[in-house]
Amino acid sequence: MLNHLRPVLTLLIIFTLITGVAFPLAFSAAGSLALPFQSGGSLIERNGKIIGSALLGQDFESAKYFHGRPSALMGADPKDSSKQIPTPYDAGESGASNLAPTSKALLDRVRAEVAKAGVRPVPGDAVTTSASGLDPDISPANAALQVARVAAARGMNPAAVDALVAAHTEARLFGVIGEPHVRVLDLNLALDGKAGQSVAEVRK
Repeated sequence: MLNHLRPVLTLLIIFTLITGVAFPLAFSAAGSLALPFQSGGSLIERNGKIIGSALLGQDFESAKYFHGRPSALMGADPKDSSKQIPTPYDAGESGASNLAPTSKALLDRVRAEVAKAGVRPVPGDAVTTSASGLDPDISPANAALQVARVAAARGMNPAAVDALVAAHTEARLFGVIGEPHVRVLDLNLALDGKAGQSVAEVRK
């Protein structure tokens, strides 16, 4: 019996060490060497403080910042765990509202977002949530919609804000993959740099 089990157990241990330990460690080490920024979570640091990730959106509320795509994430109410409250851009979770196109709650929320935008037509990503609730990007049309508000809040020339949006608009990958997009955190950091303000409280 032991003669049959010994080679089986030996192979189990060997392949566990190879595929479960050595292989993942080798890939992690190679990733860290070849792509240190991406393998570390694409974290963005300013003045020695991590202020976000290039892969995750943030809940900007101030009028002087560009706002990301609406997030439908919900989390437990710290005051009553039996209830849920909105937790937009909570990096500890990911998901959509899962509301049907005919849902009254969805229609009411979209109508409210359209009314808040104050102009027509409104880009889809300005009034609808993403599947993840964590999108770090918005469309150039969504950014253009916010230029006047941001410029007024900062006392800047709208043309200067427009120029920053254009400078931070990324084209399709290889010219064909995806859509043009604007990274909200990068744009807001550039705004703070132009205005000579601190980025330590970039989300406030």
